Amino acid sequence: MLDLSAVGWIVVALCAAIQGAAKTGIPGIGILAVPLMAQVLPADKSVGALLGILILGDLFAIVYHRHNAKWPHVLRLLPPAFLGIMAGYFALKAMADKDLLKAIIGAIVLVMLGINYWRNRAGGQDARIPTQWWFASGLGFMAGVTTMMANAAGPVMIIYLLAMRLDKVAFVGTAAWFFFVVNWLKVPFSANLKMMTAESIKLDLMMLPFIAIGAFAGIYFLKRIPQKAFKAVVQILAATAAVKLLFW
Repeated sequence: MLDLSAVGWIVVALCAAIQGAAKTGIPGIGILAVPLMAQVLPADKSVGALLGILILGDLFAIVYHRHNAKWPHVLRLLPPAFLGIMAGYFALKAMADKDLLKAIIGAIVLVMLGINYWRNRAGGQDARIPTQWWFASGLGFMAGVTTMMANAAGPVMIIYLLAMRLDKVAFVGTAAWFFFVVNWLKVPFSANLKMMTAESIKLDLMMLPFIAIGAFAGIYFLKRIPQKAFKAVVQILAATAAVKLLFW
């Protein structure tokens, strides 16, 4: 895993910075790192390495947003999310062809981007989205499955938090604390699958400066960045990388 080309190191460092920014202030862009990591690392190892990066990014996020979470939403989502994590774990354990995971990651990313596109077409921030208990349970379970299999639950959380009509700071703070808990819940499952290893943790720690740069950039841009065009470019790049994973 540590025997990367120069381009590979650049991609991993870029992914670390992207996740840092996604954690503290620019929700949604983290989806771009998922297919990029799978381009330069074996698919299963990329999921484990990215999990470590996410956990380190979570630490910056929860310190900065320590008072900004809406805990009723976090607690409502955690039980179905844990069931989803278990479902994703057993699906990965039963997968004989580990190369198939690369295609699955690509498919998950495309589905998540499709959900985001549907939400925007339906009215963006004003989209009429259900808020009943089954909606939270369904999205919580989906978030658990997608985060266990591909670290790609960001768009699912975006849909839920938008439905709750949270302001921007509460939105980011609630997502930060939810993923902090969920990502730690994934650690024993990922270690059992040998996706998260001592080598992947070493790589993650080497990326800490880039995660920090991204985290501080996310804080800076939280109130300043015009996100519409930026998100469009990010989603196009993520879709391109996902298609490459799916078909090549």
